[in-house]
Amino acid sequence: MNIDLDALVQQNIKNLKAYKVEDLQEGIKLHANENPYAPPEELIEAFQARLGQFALNRYPDPECRRLKQAIAQRTGRPEDHLVIGNGSDELIQLLLQIFCGPGDAIVFPDPTFAMYSLIARGMGLTPVPVPLDEHWDFKARDLLAAAETHRARLVFLSYPNNPTGNCFSRAEIQTVVEQFSGIVVLDEAYHDFARQSFISEMDAHNNLVVLRSLSKIGLAGLRVGYAVADPKVVAEINKVRLPYNSNTVSQAFAEQLLREFSPVERQIDVILKERERLAGELKDLGRLTVFPSDSNFILFRVDGDGRSLFEALMAGGVLVRDLSAHPRLNHCLRVTVGTREENDQFLAQVRKALA
Repeated sequence: MNIDLDALVQQNIKNLKAYKVEDLQEGIKLHANENPYAPPEELIEAFQARLGQFALNRYPDPECRRLKQAIAQRTGRPEDHLVIGNGSDELIQLLLQIFCGPGDAIVFPDPTFAMYSLIARGMGLTPVPVPLDEHWDFKARDLLAAAETHRARLVFLSYPNNPTGNCFSRAEIQTVVEQFSGIVVLDEAYHDFARQSFISEMDAHNNLVVLRSLSKIGLAGLRVGYAVADPKVVAEINKVRLPYNSNTVSQAFAEQLLREFSPVERQIDVILKERERLAGELKDLGRLTVFPSDSNFILFRVDGDGRSLFEALMAGGVLVRDLSAHPRLNHCLRVTVGTREENDQFLAQVRKALA
């Protein structure tokens, strides 16, 4: 039987475009905000020593107990305040599923992480973007007004913000947390580079959910994220979370990394030093506006044709992220901080293209 498959697809799905990133088969990939360094050798060796203990013919621990213990030790939050996700993207989807019904609205500053809007639209929800100012920051009164007008159920705040790289004003975020009567999701995927957090506010505000990710610090291939939330919120997430959403290997390696974090911390320190060097070198080139960053990437605007520079870099074997599709990010590119050698090659290609 052949049927009209298109007729069966929901209209809100038809209206979407798939999240797509250009890729290179060979070359330097500075487009996905990954850690450019492999997990430290001592972590690899410790993990390999445990491989023989895995019962891979059995399902993983559905509660991720050992991983939660490691997270609790690092964050200071009780284990019943934690839930593990297959990346933080899954947790975003689960929060929308729990707190929103068809047609409900969510609010977020704009530009920001594209998945808030994409997941919401795919679920038949209404995303409400609130434009950032010229400093890539927002005013709480504007965000709260939009939330009230649209009767929003959730507010999403990326801290630091992707793709702009900066941390929003802490005072403005605090006002939103204190005055918004729905759920405030603080997406702290880049926390390890900013070293700023709102986790300390959670005892006073049960509407606050903090998301974290291990993808940016070395485990992007294992897809490990977690949420820190009031136990009542965690209980609701566990009702809709798939029972084996985190596999055995991901749980074990993530636990190992969190318990022996010093080698990763040293990698982060190197990335932060390279971020400052890279930003300074880009500023010195001229014809570029380089925005301040609290994350492991740098946003910059090209004085000219950003797409041409993107394509020239691609031709030279360097992949960055072209953000020009967003009206506020016209001629903007985003580069992930790589190793010193990768950054030098990127800078050489930029110089060549601008010349």
